[in-house]
Amino acid sequence: MKIEYWKVDPTGNITLIVETPGARESQSRIAAELLKRDRHAEQVGFLEKPEDPRAQLRLQMMGGEFCGNATISTAAIVCGGEARKLSLEVSGAPDLVAVSIAPAPEGGCVGTVSMPLPESVSTVRLAGLSLPLVRFPGICHAVVEGGLTHSEAESSISDWCAQLGADALGLMFYDAAAGSLEPLVYVASTNTSFWESSCASGTSAVAAYLASTRNADTAISLREPCGVLSAEAKFSEGKVNSLTLTGKAHIVGKYVVEISP
Repeated sequence: MKIEYWKVDPTGNITLIVETPGARESQSRIAAELLKRDRHAEQVGFLEKPEDPRAQLRLQMMGGEFCGNATISTAAIVCGGEARKLSLEVSGAPDLVAVSIAPAPEGGCVGTVSMPLPESVSTVRLAGLSLPLVRFPGICHAVVEGGLTHSEAESSISDWCAQLGADALGLMFYDAAAGSLEPLVYVASTNTSFWESSCASGTSAVAAYLASTRNADTAISLREPCGVLSAEAKFSEGKVNSLTLTGKAHIVGKYVVEISP
């Protein structure tokens, strides 16, 4: 079976976007195979025909989660370097997702995506730690500001994902003083975890958490392992009611591989 896919670099969070149509039930297997073949790739999404006629495309992520970086990557593919606004169906998002793309002066593009709103912002206790937890459809993120080592995170994240009943879990190592973020993300369906080069939904989760803590609008720009992502959370009437994420992306290329059916 020939699989055609795009390789996109959204702030270092290397994303493979599969263009070849296929059954939803085969996506996890194909994603796992592509990740084994490309050691730089961190996640895989699949382009599908949308159900909503207002949407240009549907993006289905490998674990059914929502991913802002992959959404920007898909928009970059569709727009081909031109400035445009799109509406996309995206897994993990209950409504159509608005994305705007503009060429970046240094090459590639800048994308701003309207992120799904958090289902809840709460506190969870994991292995004796009390951590802020931001739950989105399909993925939840725990904000870690100390008390957990990287090795402890790596060994615990899959169990914690199951404990939380989530399809995917991010542990966002957030340093407020440095304005930095180190994201570890686990996806249950592929049983894969990556220290991601950047994490759009995790950055948005930190903005939502801070806005909920401050009871005020919050804008942040966080330095992540391969670049900067910016997020803005609007807060009123006791909740986050708007969440946007801005990042850069450039298309690496398009490829074809043979995978056994």
